[in-house]
Amino acid sequence: MNQASPRLLLIDDDVSLATMLHEFLELHGFKVEVVHDGETGLQNIENDPPDLVILDVMLPDISGFEVLKRIRANHDLPVIMLTARGDESDRIFGLMGGADDYLPKPFNPLELTVRIQAVLKRSTTDTGDPPVRDTLQVGPLKMDLKRRTMSVNDTPVKLTAAEMRVLEQLMRRPGEVLSRARLTQTALDRPIEAYDRSIDTLISKIRNKLSAAGIETRCIRGLRGHGYVLDDEFFTGD
Repeated sequence: MNQASPRLLLIDDDVSLATMLHEFLELHGFKVEVVHDGETGLQNIENDPPDLVILDVMLPDISGFEVLKRIRANHDLPVIMLTARGDESDRIFGLMGGADDYLPKPFNPLELTVRIQAVLKRSTTDTGDPPVRDTLQVGPLKMDLKRRTMSVNDTPVKLTAAEMRVLEQLMRRPGEVLSRARLTQTALDRPIEAYDRSIDTLISKIRNKLSAAGIETRCIRGLRGHGYVLDDEFFTGD
């Protein structure tokens, strides 16, 4: 990625909003391309992938969720979704589909800028404490910190970038309960918000993918009012 001028692709059919964001983001050092429908956005991604995609949920041709699904089928690009104010279901669907962050409309353009910077930073550097080794391993779970890959019993498990960061935090501290607020801050690089279910949604996705790889979902336990823990004793016996 070009650190001096990260390239953004904004997919939003609101012409006035897109024009304003284009001008604002370029003033803050980004190079911005704007398209107003999903198919054109997908074509541009295939021809010349940007460093980050800003994707509106409501588009005139195909939904933002379908665009996200097709991006994730072929690319590991950071994606920030723009959702309707107060529509929690959109945010949950976006995170389940592999979005790295979301922002409800209307929003302050400066907040979007900060979110973009945080997501780009996470996509190029490790979160949490600097790794003292190249891999993390807890029982059959193995994470390559350099390649940012995950495997179970040496079989690859495909995780989104956000899922990877959450599981990394749990694997760094097996047996330790990590609060939802702490996971949100360290894995998503932002404070937890009121009624924020982002971490719960990501944990659910991680459990499902580990289950598909033969690992019981109870290896990640949720403690009501406290947070989540990767149960290292789960892998050493009953």
